[in-house]
Amino acid sequence: MEITGGCLCKAVRYRVSAVPIVTRVCWCRLCQYVGAGSATVNTCFPSSAIEVAGELSDYRSVADSGNVMHRRFCPLCGTHLFSEAEVRPHLTFIRSGTLDDREIAKPATTIWTSQAPTWACIDATIPRLAGQAPPAA
Repeated sequence: MEITGGCLCKAVRYRVSAVPIVTRVCWCRLCQYVGAGSATVNTCFPSSAIEVAGELSDYRSVADSGNVMHRRFCPLCGTHLFSEAEVRPHLTFIRSGTLDDREIAKPATTIWTSQAPTWACIDATIPRLAGQAPPAA
C-alpha cells in the first residue's frame, strides 16, 4: 500500500509505505492553535515508512502530556504536516487533512476532550479520553 500527501502549495510531498496504525482527533490546546480553533485529526505511521520530498520547518514544544514534540510544517505555505514525540521517534503522526485520500483512516478515538471548548463537535460514536491516549503500538 502506498499513501501519498503533501502541503497546500505542493512544495512538500510525502509517500508512506505502511498501513495506518491509528487515527485520533486531538483537542489539546496546542492542536487547537494548529487547527485554527478546532481539533486536529492525526494518523500514526511508522517513521521509517515515510519518505518526504521538500523542505520542512520544525517547531519544538512541550505538550501537556509532558512529551517534547516536533511539529513539522511547510515553510512556504505554513501547512502543518507531521508531529513526533522525542520519546517515540519510531512513530510519526501525519495531519490527516494533508493525505491525498482522506478516507484512508477514520478516527478511532478523540483525545484531550478536557481542553475542548464547550461548543466543540465531538463524535459520540467513538471513545473519548479527557487526556492523552496510551502510546500507539
